[in-house]
Amino acid sequence: MTDIATDETARLIASNKVEGTAVYNRAGDRLGSVSNFMVDKVSGNVEYAVLSFGGFLGMGQDHYPLPWSMLSYDTGQGGYVVDLDKSLLDNAPRYGADDEPAYDRDYGKRVYDYYGVNYPY
Repeated sequence: MTDIATDETARLIASNKVEGTAVYNRAGDRLGSVSNFMVDKVSGNVEYAVLSFGGFLGMGQDHYPLPWSMLSYDTGQGGYVVDLDKSLLDNAPRYGADDEPAYDRDYGKRVYDYYGVNYPY
């Protein structure tokens, strides 16, 4: 028998447990953490994980939407792993706390195109 918390199963996890989870690249560099994720209201599919890093005590953090399909959970790291170099984030689509995008189709396509992922919507 495994000791799984009541807000997760072997296959599912509650959103509040995903938020704050570290995100690493394949080299093991910590890129930031998941501040939240965006779910399609109709399909129920997660479209983005919003990566946040920088700033101090949450102030001045940048938020980087990443296509959810880019992330995989690594039990050894205890966080999500994404196959990208930290320098790729230098010009990546991002926003500040007071500057959240519309998350419309045009924005989604731009984010997915930036990372070379096919936009499914």
